[in-house]
This record gives sequence, C-alpha cells and structure tokens, in this order.
Amino acid sequence: MEQNVLVEVGLPVALFLIMIGIGLTLTSKDFAREARDPRGVIVGTAGQILVMPALAFLIAYLLSLPAAVAVGLVIIAACPGGTTSNLVAYLARGNVALSIVLTVLASLITIVSLPIAANLALRWKPAASDVPIEVPVLRTIALLVVIVLIPVTIGMVVRARWPERAASLERAVSVFGGVVLAALVVAIAISLGSDIWTYLRQAGFAAILLNLGGLAVGYAIMRLARLSFESGLAGAIELGIKNATLGILIAVNVIGSEALAVPSAVYGVLMYVSAAGVVLYGRRRRRAATAGEVVSGQPRATEAD
Repeated sequence: MEQNVLVEVGLPVALFLIMIGIGLTLTSKDFAREARDPRGVIVGTAGQILVMPALAFLIAYLLSLPAAVAVGLVIIAACPGGTTSNLVAYLARGNVALSIVLTVLASLITIVSLPIAANLALRWKPAASDVPIEVPVLRTIALLVVIVLIPVTIGMVVRARWPERAASLERAVSVFGGVVLAALVVAIAISLGSDIWTYLRQAGFAAILLNLGGLAVGYAIMRLARLSFESGLAGAIELGIKNATLGILIAVNVIGSEALAVPSAVYGVLMYVSAAGVVLYGRRRRRAATAGEVVSGQPRATEAD
C-alpha cells in the first residue's frame, strides 16, 4: 500500500481546488437552511456514527469473516465521509451544504466514536490485535480546516462578490471534479499494486455489502424524515462514501497491522463504482426535473415528493 508524491501532494491540492469550486455554488443561506431544519443533520449523523458500525458488525457476523477482515470492516464503517463525499454529492447534484455539515460533524465525533467501535470489534475478535485505538485528533481537525472549511469559504466569498465569475467557473470545476474522481480510483489501485486481487478476494464481498447498505440506509432515513431527494442523495453518499485513507492510517500507523487495512483499501476502490452510479442517477434526475419545469412552468419542489 505504498503512496507516492502524486497521491500525497497532488490529490490534496486538487481536492482543495475542487472544494473552492463547490463553495462557488453555495451561500450562507444554504447552511442557514440546514440550521433552521436540522432533521438531515441529526438523522445523517446518527446513521453515520451508529448505524454504519452496527451494519459492519452484522455483515462480519453473517459472513463469519476472519478476525482481521471483521475488525477492519468495522474500522472503515466507523470512518466519516471526507472530502470525497462532498465531491460526489456535488457531482450528483445532491444537497452539498448538508453533505459538508455531515462531513464536519461526523469527522469531529469520529475522534471519539471510531476508537469505541474499533475497540469493541477487537474485544469481539481479539486475535486481530491487542492495541488500543486512538484517532489522530490534530491531524483530523487540520484536514477538516485546510481541505474543507477554508476552500469552501473562499468559494463562497468569490460567489458573494463576483456572482457572474463564480457561475462561469462552476462548470469547469464540475469537469475537473470528475477527472479527479477518476484519478482517485487509479491512485488507490496503483497503491495496492499486485496485491489488489488478493485483497478483493479477502474483503471484496463484505465491502460491497457495506457500501451498498450504507447508500441504501442513508437514502432511506433521509426520505423517512421527509427530506428532499437532494438531501436523500447527500445522506446516501455520506454513509456510503468513506474516508478510506483514515481507515488505512488507523490500521497501519496506529495499530501497526496491514491486515486490518485490507477492508479500507478494498472499500476505497469499490466505493467509486457505486459513486459513479449515484452521480449518473442524480444528474439524470436533475435533468428530468429541469425539463419538467420547462414544460409545466412550475418551480421544482425542494422537499420530499
């Protein structure tokens, strides 16, 4: 699972630029709306922190996974979405403001919740490791500030001062975001090297179940809360798209076990397949809704239909 300069430096810089572009599509009113109606934030955070680790435990039990794969699956399930989930929500035309809020909250809560979930898994499968887990607090907060909060704020300021320029830049950022998403898949696959097929055999099916389960649960709980389709997309993406880099970091750097990192690495590749499907579906739904507005002359509904 070796990294290179392109992965360690190039992709974070690209994601920083993309988050500026995402900020170009947002205003303070978008976040104020989430604050006035916090259903999406509450439901999405609960799903991320409680439901996803529980789903990982269930999958590990039903599939009788080996200790290392079971614990590693719980670790990736307990990880937050990260910048990639915001990018996917943006490309899918989901509720980007909600996605960002959920990413920030889940990342902060993960500092406490991820060690709890992972240590419970280690007690259940003690053969995996006997090292207590801690999330790197300062690194997590620094990543949130540098790769999410600062660039989004820059983009929002540009939109507030130069709205026409922001609108013209948004399309270019959308294209660039798609390219970076593809680059992420390639970069992760390259980092796994020839071991990727072995990893897929060990944890591929479990990772697919967790990914599809997260997407389904995230969408369902948002819609059950009577939130809009766009919020449903954001919920699905936040629960289904994980910060695989954090999962690998915890497994390798904190616990010292590459075996525990296998589910995170596999998940980090496979989740982009479903992400591509979500992006295509979300954009198709948006085009259909826009066409319907043109025909009927009525504004598109923003809440659950």
